[in-house]
Amino acid sequence: MATGTSISRRLGAAVRELGSKKSSSAGGGWYTPLMAAASRAIRDRVPLVDLVLDVRDARIPLTSSFWPPRQEPSSQKHIIVMNKIDLADRSATEKWMKHFGEQNYICYGVNSHNKDSIKGLLNLVRARIKELKVGEADYTATVLLTGIPNVGKSALANSMHQIGRISAAEKGKLKHAVVSSQPGETKYISSFKIASHPNIYILDSPGVLSPEVTDDECGSKLALTGAIRDSLLGERELAYYLMTVLNSAEEYKCWEKMIDAVADISSDNRKNNSMSSDYVQRKRQYSSDHTQDFIVKDVRRTLFKTISSFKGNLEKEIDMVGLIDSQFSALHEAFRVALSEFGQAKNPVITGSWKLPPLAPFEVKGKCQVLTVGEEVTGPVTVSNISNVAPLLTWSCSAGGTYGPSYLGAWITSQLARTRL
Repeated sequence: MATGTSISRRLGAAVRELGSKKSSSAGGGWYTPLMAAASRAIRDRVPLVDLVLDVRDARIPLTSSFWPPRQEPSSQKHIIVMNKIDLADRSATEKWMKHFGEQNYICYGVNSHNKDSIKGLLNLVRARIKELKVGEADYTATVLLTGIPNVGKSALANSMHQIGRISAAEKGKLKHAVVSSQPGETKYISSFKIASHPNIYILDSPGVLSPEVTDDECGSKLALTGAIRDSLLGERELAYYLMTVLNSAEEYKCWEKMIDAVADISSDNRKNNSMSSDYVQRKRQYSSDHTQDFIVKDVRRTLFKTISSFKGNLEKEIDMVGLIDSQFSALHEAFRVALSEFGQAKNPVITGSWKLPPLAPFEVKGKCQVLTVGEEVTGPVTVSNISNVAPLLTWSCSAGGTYGPSYLGAWITSQLARTRL
């Protein structure tokens, strides 16, 4: 779709420009001196370890490769681990695993938060090391985790350490690698024991993303899946790109059955369920927001309603923007988030002209009436160079600061990006 391609190119171009900047400069890129040092340390460690687990994001298994083409470790000690399979399309994952198998790679799909999935990976690692160590009676093996930022290396290390130690009936305090939804939290290589008899240790390494992003499409995919810190590119830009991808796909049609489903709680209660005992009880059942199935269902229901009822032309960028802004207003309820949580005034007033991000190559001006957040803008508005209109509009409010559906949507969609859709 032309609209999605246009937005993807803009975001990808911003990623490539960011990668070319030195991280020490104002507004610099992500490739810090610490990341450069980590890259050297990882490559120096590869010849010394018995096995390398090449961890990738199952949603973008080629783009998220840490190793450049023809620079991978020896195929004998190299296993591709496609993490986050719970977030990826199952049929696509199966095709990718078949593809890698045809390329003579050992490939395994895993969900780092699923015990059975981790046990399967542990069994594969033990079996592969046993093959490599054939003829050796007593040995200690090391396994190195490599990958770009935010593919889940530390989560894998924690799960393999915990489950491996329990399976071996070992006692003692468990270690924990720092796990975060933000990239770049792991700073140094750390060791975790994952098996006994023989002893096997796994080395968790910092995520390293080359500053040389090959093309715009790769850049936009890396940005959307969290390999680059949101704040470096702008949450609003990422939010619009994600919603464009969702609105351009056909998957929303599969969610129609949810419209007629009986909700667990009434719409009136849902507006205030942050204080309800039912909401509190259900929230305790889940370890993190992105795994709360009842929220996922409400998000899907909201998206289906907004997309299926939309009468505009999604091939036109300005129409896509209108749909996305209406979705931002609708999604805050699905996510159980009050407007006050975004730091907004309850009734901000549009008092000035439209404000645009620095990259927007056009102007929008107009006098607008008093509006509340989520209402449609009315009044005379003129747009110059309409073919280049970017979906990144915000407005200035008398309460101070920048508010509006884009601001609200940035926060909501940063959560949506980590939701199982």
